[in-house]
Amino acid sequence: MRGRICILLATPPAVSSPSPSPQVSGVRSSGGIHPLVDALAERIRIAWQGLPELAPLAVDPELEAISGSLDGEALFIRNELRQCRGLRKLHLETARLGAGLKILHCVLFPDPRYDLPVFGADIVAGPAGVSAAIVDLSPVRGTLPEAIAADLAALPSGVYSQQRELPGWGSIFSPYVRFVRPTSSEEETAFLDEVGGFLTVLAAAIGTAVAQPSDHPATVERWQGQLRYCKQQKQNDKTRRVLEKAFNPAWADRYIEDLLFDDPPAP
Repeated sequence: MRGRICILLATPPAVSSPSPSPQVSGVRSSGGIHPLVDALAERIRIAWQGLPELAPLAVDPELEAISGSLDGEALFIRNELRQCRGLRKLHLETARLGAGLKILHCVLFPDPRYDLPVFGADIVAGPAGVSAAIVDLSPVRGTLPEAIAADLAALPSGVYSQQRELPGWGSIFSPYVRFVRPTSSEEETAFLDEVGGFLTVLAAAIGTAVAQPSDHPATVERWQGQLRYCKQQKQNDKTRRVLEKAFNPAWADRYIEDLLFDDPPAP
């Protein structure tokens, strides 16, 4: 399944149970599974713990842990949801298909009352390596807040031998989006560190952000911008086709509309 920012990917998904090791060694774990997905998932969970007023966010039990089948191989999906001051939803999805393919999808949606971007990160990995990795802080008002843009510009940039091309609907991403195919353990570690940098920038912005009234013009504009972000993400037909094939069309619609890219409530 592939519903995520990485919605850019054209391979079916895969869930994995969380691994305690955040290290990327370049050595594949048992079963030929790449360790980068588990390492990034753990990095994200650790970053969440430092966010203000972090609390659970209810998830339908039917969508929390999912089992299915795709092309004769077992498909497992796990969803973790949280909320905090400044963010209406923190969503981490990990998936595993068959014996080797693993996918991570993470989106942190801001509360429109706060001047914050959307964080997104995705990885698709198999025994042969990582086919795609993406991270971004995506603006909801055309451009990123100046302070966030300056902090992103100051982050160290990894050097990658293979850059990936953004999809046609990729206008939602910022100029700082990183979309690559890491080809070595060094590049994988560089990507992991870059995601950590993006999370640090977002956490700093959350720490200083002040809520504006729900009826403030800027709040309404940010809400409309987040609606556009979700609409653009839903244009990835590959995600829908894979989910329909693994489950059924009605279930795929529900998963995309209610969990992956649910529209923000009206302010």
